Amino acid sequence: MSNSMVEGSIYSFSSSSSSSSSSTTSSSSVLTNYALISSLLAFVLAQSAKFIISGYKEKRWDVKRLVGSGGMPSSHSATVTALAAATGFHDGFGGSLFAATMVLACVVMYDARGVRLHAGRQAEVLNQIVYELPAEHPLAATIPLRELLGHTLTQVVAGGILGIATAVIVHLIKIFIAKA
Repeated sequence: MSNSMVEGSIYSFSSSSSSSSSSTTSSSSVLTNYALISSLLAFVLAQSAKFIISGYKEKRWDVKRLVGSGGMPSSHSATVTALAAATGFHDGFGGSLFAATMVLACVVMYDARGVRLHAGRQAEVLNQIVYELPAEHPLAATIPLRELLGHTLTQVVAGGILGIATAVIVHLIKIFIAKA
């Protein structure tokens, strides 16, 4: 095979792939990214639910619940399950991209239920120890650690269900809009 044939082949491959990628880029937008929209919407819904649930239970509205971690439902779980489900609906459930998002979702939910939950419980104990220190102790004025970090199994499952439901609803809306 001559050098000119090889160069021609590479050139024609390169030019055809660049023209197809430029048309894909121009036709897609962050505003139409189904997986991103599903994930962000699931996050907003979960955080809003936390705000409402904690306000109802505690009889006071704490704006920090709109952005804070921990509580019911898990916004981490909602976000990553919405991402995985939306990726599956958009690109297929048999592909590598769905597998990657599913593994990510499992790791995040495991971490929320395990490591972060126990770190929050340790923060409670440490805060209690610091609270009981005499006033003259150098650590007595330490700012308390955040205690609400992780999630119970129920909170993780509720977040996962919310994430999947959000992805399904956004998918159905996407289908409805495409048919209109």
